[in-house]
Parts: sequence; structure tokens; C-alpha cells
Amino acid sequence: MSVRRVVVGHNKEGKSILIEDGPAPAMRTNPLRPGHVSNDIWKTGPLPYKLHAVHEDPTLGPRQIHPPKGGTIIRIAEIAPESEEIRNMTPEKAREIFKMMGNEAASSFGRGGRHPMMHRTETIDYAICIEGEITMLLDEGEVTLKAGDVLIQLGTNHAWSNRSGKVAKMLYVLIDGEFDDEMKGWFGSSGH
Repeated sequence: MSVRRVVVGHNKEGKSILIEDGPAPAMRTNPLRPGHVSNDIWKTGPLPYKLHAVHEDPTLGPRQIHPPKGGTIIRIAEIAPESEEIRNMTPEKAREIFKMMGNEAASSFGRGGRHPMMHRTETIDYAICIEGEITMLLDEGEVTLKAGDVLIQLGTNHAWSNRSGKVAKMLYVLIDGEFDDEMKGWFGSSGH
């Protein structure tokens, strides 16, 4: 899954210019989750984000499921139809997948989560279905998104399940958050 990334910024005289136009370099797969591809397009550190004339590529380095503390991530993912292997996964294998994504603690499968990919993050996520169909599972209930649908995720325990038989393409904007005292009392902190 190649995604064209266009980055614009400034030259040394302060004029707006094209900095980069090419494939986003942070495409990642997980051998423990065949058919799932994600591509971090950009991420920021704490807000307000410090704008510089020249930016280093913030998407390189190890995969992170969470944005940096106080920051954001924009990510595009292709999610293959759910396999029998995913449906029959053990909680240990699920935690191993999340460990490879940068946060083993996010996995809630075997600790109340009803699906191997169930997880909770202290983020506000804008999830946009670009192509196909995908179902978000919650602790209670589920909702199916089709191309053009937008879901706002507010720190919920959830999993994405592709039951459609075709690849689904999703765009996510993850914004760092923090549980309030009531929510921390319910389930603690997932950490970053």
C-alpha cells in the first residue's frame, strides 16, 4: 500500500515551497497479523506543535500505536478480511501483536476484551472509512462503517473486524488524550 505524501514548508527566505512529494516511508506490516498494513503519514510532538523551517521525517523509527505525549498521528491502514487465525488467537498472541506495534499494555483481549484485537488507548481518534466496509466492536455492541463514514473514538475499548471479504482502507487521526479521574477509576491508565 503506497501512499503519496506531499509535504510543504519554507525555504531559508521564508517563502512557502514544496519540500517532498513521494511515497510515505513509514509503511509497516506485522508478520503476526497477515494482510494488515499501516502507513504513518505524519506525527507531531506536544501541542502547540513547534513549526520549523526544516523538518526531519517524524514517521521513521519504531512503530507506535499511540501518538507522542501531547501529539498526533495520521495513519492510513489496509485491513484484510478477518481470518480464522485471528478469530482463534490466544490472548498471549494478541499481546505479542500489540507489543510489535509499540504497546503491549493496550491489548485487552483476555482481560475483558471480546475480540483478539480489542485494545484501549488514551486517545481521541477520528476514523474515516475510505474504501470497503469495517465493523468496530465495543464492549457492548458494534457499528459497521462504509466508505465515507466517520467515527469518533473517545478512549474506548475496541477492535476493528473486517467481515466483508474485501480489504478495507481506513484513515485515522490519533490525538493524545488523558483519562479523567472517573475513567481512571474504571480501568486505570493504558500508558503511552
